[in-house]
Amino acid sequence: MFIVCSALEVFTFLVYARVILSWFPANPNGAFGQISRIIYQITDPVLLPVRRALPLVGPLDLSPIVVVIGLSILRSVIC
Repeated sequence: MFIVCSALEVFTFLVYARVILSWFPANPNGAFGQISRIIYQITDPVLLPVRRALPLVGPLDLSPIVVVIGLSILRSVIC
């Protein structure tokens, strides 16, 4: 159970990191761009379906908020 709880915490951290990284432009060939690309590849399988299911709210992407709330609920049930 410890591994599952730790994985949920790490994924939550990665979602927060993705939100923060989206505020800054990154050179795709630089180290910053490579790190953000890895984080996007890890978080996209969860965020993209949620993004498609949510209605548009202007330029705001609410999918990270929904995913973090879902992960928080999941952690409180499992851990």
